[in-house]
Amino acid sequence: MKGPASYPHMEQLIRFSFGFLVLLSTLPSALQAAAVVDLGIDVLAKRQFRELQGKRVGLITNASGVNKNGVSTFDLLLHAPGVRLTAIFAPEHGLYGTTWAGEKVDSLREPRSGLPIYSLFGETRKPTPEMLREVDILVYDVQDIGCRSYTYISTLGLAMEAAGENGKEFCVLDRPDPLGGVRSEGMPLESRFRSFVGEWDVPYVYGLTAGELAQMIAGEQWVSKRPQLTVVTMNGWRREMIWEDTGLLWIPPSPNIPEPESAFFYVLTGLLGEMSGVNNGVGTPLPFALVGSPALDPYAFARTLGQRGIPGLVFRPTWYRLFGKEARNQVYGGAQIHLRDPRSVPLIPTALTLLEEANKALNGSPIAGMRAEDSSMFDKLCGGDSVRLALQQGKSIQDLWESWEPYLEEYRMRRQKYLLYPEVTAHAPLGATGSGRPPAEAGEAVVPKAQPVPAKAKEP
Repeated sequence: MKGPASYPHMEQLIRFSFGFLVLLSTLPSALQAAAVVDLGIDVLAKRQFRELQGKRVGLITNASGVNKNGVSTFDLLLHAPGVRLTAIFAPEHGLYGTTWAGEKVDSLREPRSGLPIYSLFGETRKPTPEMLREVDILVYDVQDIGCRSYTYISTLGLAMEAAGENGKEFCVLDRPDPLGGVRSEGMPLESRFRSFVGEWDVPYVYGLTAGELAQMIAGEQWVSKRPQLTVVTMNGWRREMIWEDTGLLWIPPSPNIPEPESAFFYVLTGLLGEMSGVNNGVGTPLPFALVGSPALDPYAFARTLGQRGIPGLVFRPTWYRLFGKEARNQVYGGAQIHLRDPRSVPLIPTALTLLEEANKALNGSPIAGMRAEDSSMFDKLCGGDSVRLALQQGKSIQDLWESWEPYLEEYRMRRQKYLLYPEVTAHAPLGATGSGRPPAEAGEAVVPKAQPVPAKAKEP
């Protein structure tokens, strides 16, 4: 495949195009004024792409890989002087975010540049030696949502492993965790349940940026061969920030994560999607923000959830239908979830409470009626079978989540050496760094304090 230098006048064209992109990305605007965070790609551009100079670059990205003003990392690297973009790698949902969850992503050619787009959710989920033949460094720029079962972090680690095995460098352009960097909640991963929806030994909600998680994957030796790793850290991001605090544009990283708050809803109801006869809003304009079934009484169900006294949430009775001809005549009743205060919501206790109440309201049929493949996927998502067995046996869900606290305390301490941004002190108000200092520079280690345990849902 010919590179840009093979064509007359291409260098001048690239420099002009890059200058135009830089102009677009730096023009004064309301969007730029609102952004208080420089993403990893913004920092890289300000440094004149020095980490990539003279190297053949393979870019792992999708539609969410943009700078703070919405210019795609693909376009910026394609036109950056001294940078030779040679390949694109697409995770689940594809480069453009148009394939649905679980659908195979095809390898093809990017139409404007002619560059190969290699699928990492098709025949292979890990870059092959042939895919990396024309690559010196893999660059990862994908927006994550902070939940272990969301597969982009599996792609991150497997691509790191491929880079290490093939003698390639690896670079992460860091991005915020939409759930913030304070939370660590939920189910541990049992090794026998490891899968593509649960690759790494982190809690279900792990409270790390992609760059921090990459450092942990390498540092804990979770991959067979570690690459030379560079993390380009953000400027202006603090651990207590959720997405709305950053002023950044939200580009949906997948079809059913249309808004920043969808990351919270995904944690709250994602597991419900594997239960028999229960819908979590996927297939409606409110993905993951509904809990419904044709057999549920909306008023009784919403009232029961409201009586649990869960902080930060409001449950409203609702009826709805799913998209698609085959579902148009089926009316679902249930509750719509409204986030009044995302920070105060205990995500995992609430997620387990929703599972428990839906199962009770439908007389145990959502768990008892699961097909074998759904039970298997449910357990993989949970990282073990303890949640499903507790629901089947009518055991206390609160006892279950409390039993994970020793694991979470150990995890919070173990992750400290991988943090690139200061931890919030226990007494610091939200909106200020706990240490009173700016975020760490790339590679600087910060020793934080362990975070408090999330609040629990009240019993009825």
